[in-house]
Amino acid sequence: MGCLARGPRIDGMTPLSRTPEDVSPSRRRDARANRERLLTEARILIAENGIEASLEEIARRAEVGVATLYRNFPTRDDLVRALHATALADLLPVREEIEAAPTAWDGVVVYLERVIEWLVADPSLPPILKRMAVIEPGMRSGDRFESFIAELVEQAKVESSLRSDVYAVDLAVLITLIGSLGSLGNGYAGQWHRQLSIALDGLRPPGHDRAKLPGRPLNVKQFRASMHGLSRRSRRAT
Repeated sequence: MGCLARGPRIDGMTPLSRTPEDVSPSRRRDARANRERLLTEARILIAENGIEASLEEIARRAEVGVATLYRNFPTRDDLVRALHATALADLLPVREEIEAAPTAWDGVVVYLERVIEWLVADPSLPPILKRMAVIEPGMRSGDRFESFIAELVEQAKVESSLRSDVYAVDLAVLITLIGSLGSLGNGYAGQWHRQLSIALDGLRPPGHDRAKLPGRPLNVKQFRASMHGLSRRSRRAT
């Protein structure tokens, strides 16, 4: 027999595969909305429960079926990669802000403020970044930015606005330390700008004026309440 062209299905079944032209604009919008809700709920749950947060619970909170989650993210690590890519996109304008700063020191301040604020605002980022280091150990997407920051640090030293014994990696450690306040609860998250201002004074060479510290420190009662909440979360995690 010759090869017969396939006509329309007449058994009531829909072909499993669709070309992009077969999908209506409204269905594409729905698919994008489902993906965005999944990413949003994944960030919330990972912040609460860590990188092993339940995928089924993510789907439930996003109000989609588990099949929809797996259609978008076949594995947990595919979800982590998507979250990582979305988070990095939020940082893209930071380099332009640094380059627009009037001095290298101002650029250093912009760098520290923006990246710390980025970490504090999304407590899911530390576990996501940690997981990415495991699943993509050779990933070097930040090499050019790291070189840019290293040059910025050296320029600030030339301006005598930054201590001569401070290096770019010191700033990275500082970002990690202060940025981790976001994962400790609201009582600590609101303190990041004040703590950064204290650290900035330590980065300056002798002879520079000290800026007035922003915000108010936690009082003893607030500090203990924050510690109590942190202890309760630690017990639940064990």
